Amino acid sequence: MSVTETATLMDRLREFVGKPAGPAQVAPDAVNEPMIRHWAEALGDRDPVYTDTHFAQWSVHGGLVAPPTMLQVWNMRGLRPVAPPAENAQSALMALLDEAGFTSIVATNCEQSYERYLKPGDVVTVTSVIESVSEEKKTGLGTGHFFATVATYCDQTGAVVGRMMQRYLKFRPPEAKAGANANAAVEAPKKPARRPRPAISPDTAFFWEGATKGELLIQRCAACATLRHPPRPMCGECGSLEWDTLRSSGRGVVYSFVVYHHPPVPAFDIPYVVALIELEEGTRLVSNVVGITPDEVRIGMPVEVTFEKVDDDMILPLFKPREG
Repeated sequence: MSVTETATLMDRLREFVGKPAGPAQVAPDAVNEPMIRHWAEALGDRDPVYTDTHFAQWSVHGGLVAPPTMLQVWNMRGLRPVAPPAENAQSALMALLDEAGFTSIVATNCEQSYERYLKPGDVVTVTSVIESVSEEKKTGLGTGHFFATVATYCDQTGAVVGRMMQRYLKFRPPEAKAGANANAAVEAPKKPARRPRPAISPDTAFFWEGATKGELLIQRCAACATLRHPPRPMCGECGSLEWDTLRSSGRGVVYSFVVYHHPPVPAFDIPYVVALIELEEGTRLVSNVVGITPDEVRIGMPVEVTFEKVDDDMILPLFKPREG
């Protein structure tokens, strides 16, 4: 792109600064206790002002409040969002960058600020403005333009409750080297040599030694018999430092999972499934689901352990669909 063309593009990009990124969005639901509870449980946040009505009444808030970091949650558009309107400055900005060859995008950072806590019953409206578009920049991903939007969140009275800045990079993906396969940059190695080695300590050695013998071992408190995983030196229930192990049946279900696609990681053939397995004994562990295509994996799927030799000196407990 010539200097003149770059200047012309930059002039067109600057025209978007200050424009609304899209129409105002009113939250489909008021701030509510069930959603607050789900959020707190998912993140393990035990602050009682979020979930304990009695405690919250005696706090400085005078009642339950939502975690500040839920600011963006109330206006999210869901799994099947309605298509944005045709007159959408942010979509138009990205289309212009696409036209100029900056076809890839990555979010780079996000900053939130809060004016007050949201409380159950508040109805949040968000408006967003394109704050800035940068000159052309060279980055590790490629040459491109950063652009930032600032969203303002207001309650039902119109009072500002918080703001959020999000910055993105629209960049031109690097060209494949002459004579090279055009897809080589995104293909994972076909036959990796070795997987990363686990960090083995006196607290975890039993687990890996058991795997070499075809045993899935769970750490058990010798004082109160509470099972725990990952292994650690002290029982979280009674504080005892004494422990032994229980041999698991190896049966369980897929509690949660993700399918990993990109970026490619040496020693792994993509795509592959990373799953949180809930064992019959009640503990959970992270592993891979094998013997099935990623699109067939489902939450709640019955699975059983299988011990696979993934390289010359490493055996891992993986999980496969349970027979029958």
